[in-house]
Amino acid sequence: MKFEVIKKDGNARRGILTTAHSVIQTPVFMPVGTVGAVKSLDAFDMSEILDAKIILANTYHMYLRPGSKVVREFGGLHGFSKFDRSFLTDSGGFQAFSLRSNTKNDDGGIKFKSHIDGSTHYFTPRSVLDTQYDLGSDIMMILDDLVALPAEPKRIDLSIKRTIKWAKEAIDYHKFMQSKGVGLQQNIFGIVQG
Repeated sequence: MKFEVIKKDGNARRGILTTAHSVIQTPVFMPVGTVGAVKSLDAFDMSEILDAKIILANTYHMYLRPGSKVVREFGGLHGFSKFDRSFLTDSGGFQAFSLRSNTKNDDGGIKFKSHIDGSTHYFTPRSVLDTQYDLGSDIMMILDDLVALPAEPKRIDLSIKRTIKWAKEAIDYHKFMQSKGVGLQQNIFGIVQG
């Protein structure tokens, strides 16, 4: 991946982000394809009519249904959706946070119950990357410990420490996986909430 700043105006900037699948001018409108496709639009609509350069897919939802292994068998999100441009996948952490009555965070990750069938799952910095490797996204967001605001300073401090710890784990794991030939065209980004 390559990012080039092409224009600045004060603190604002305009750039070009080049991934394995597309060239994206930033800032960009990124349609949300929660389960790998934008509702009521197909790959032709996205490419030829909207001229979208990137779609956001949701790791939490893709993990639960249809499952990342199923998507991998179709050739990742690109083969599954037939959209041949870029994909960004979030970590699934926000969905676990938004369903917080069914979740419990600890130092290792996020334990949650599926909103579909009540089954229990555990997201870790490594497991969300494994899911995103299966999905084949161009940009993979790493897991963060999201906290509702307002919150006690102690909880905010814990969130920051966990998020940094998880980011280091994700970076190390991604480097290791790339040394094994996995995710060579995939890039990880950290998340900044709030």
